[in-house]
Amino acid sequence: MKKYGTEDQRRQYVDGFRKYESKGIPVYIDGRKPGKEDWDKIFWVNEDGAFYMCDYVGSEEGGLKEIHFDKVYNR
Repeated sequence: MKKYGTEDQRRQYVDGFRKYESKGIPVYIDGRKPGKEDWDKIFWVNEDGAFYMCDYVGSEEGGLKEIHFDKVYNR
């Protein structure tokens, strides 16, 4: 497996999503609210080519409703 970014870059990235959460926009990893241990896995690319992709879900009013990270496979 390969991990992307420096520790500082990863922290800044996650801090950005925590700011969205503090504004009432939920973030999900694998369909559930992430615990502290879940955030790290979004930076890994697995040996089988799997990685996490971010998807921004909009509301009908045009604003941001949710943020999802789901595992996808690069085939």
